[in-house]
Amino acid sequence: MGDNLLTIKSLSAWYSKEKKVLSDFSIELKQNEVVGLIGLNGAGKTTFIKTLSGLHETFRAEEVRLHGCAVKFRDKKFKISRYTVFAEDNSFQYFTFREYLSYVFAAYGRELPDIAALIQGFHFEEYTDVLMKDLSMGNRKKVFLITAFALKPELLLLDEPVNGLDFQSTEFLYQLIAGYKAYGTVLFSSHILESITLTSDRVLVLEDGHIRQNFEGSQINTMNIRAALSYEDGAADEGDEPNV
Repeated sequence: MGDNLLTIKSLSAWYSKEKKVLSDFSIELKQNEVVGLIGLNGAGKTTFIKTLSGLHETFRAEEVRLHGCAVKFRDKKFKISRYTVFAEDNSFQYFTFREYLSYVFAAYGRELPDIAALIQGFHFEEYTDVLMKDLSMGNRKKVFLITAFALKPELLLLDEPVNGLDFQSTEFLYQLIAGYKAYGTVLFSSHILESITLTSDRVLVLEDGHIRQNFEGSQINTMNIRAALSYEDGAADEGDEPNV
């Protein structure tokens, strides 16, 4: 791991001014690392990722720096450095996967690479020319995941990436996330402890809009994370997905 890729100081975000979802939130992401975000309902994970992605407008930050240079989340420089896969995404309904892929690579000014291994790994061969409106939730998720890992941005943002995936695709995704350090940095949210413990270099535990704990290396295990979240046995399952 090298120098910082992204530095954010004192970020606050809200839906109503009476209640902030994120408050005085600061984070540093190093180049070439995998960082997992985990938290209970309302912790602020999805709001944070939407803010980074330029989709959440009600926020303020003392400082945002990319490679040490001041940026805004909607600056072109920042936009082309990151790509986001959202927990649910119903955009581009009348695009096929191949049309969407071409659109994204043109927008980022990149040439299309060979994606055969990604299509095969996600078992997506039969769906490449199907309109996205006709795909299942899991196959729509694969459209955006394949695009993300083909694009290889410096900063890859994944919000609940396992949701909707079959077992084989989930295992393949874990491999891709763990190996992404060769290309850039991954920041991903999940309520599935397995996805966090198997892939992350660091785990940030969010509570009430703050980073409560930071685990690294051998500290990253189910016992520590459950304790940090005050889970009771069996609480970390599909029912614990945060709303924001």
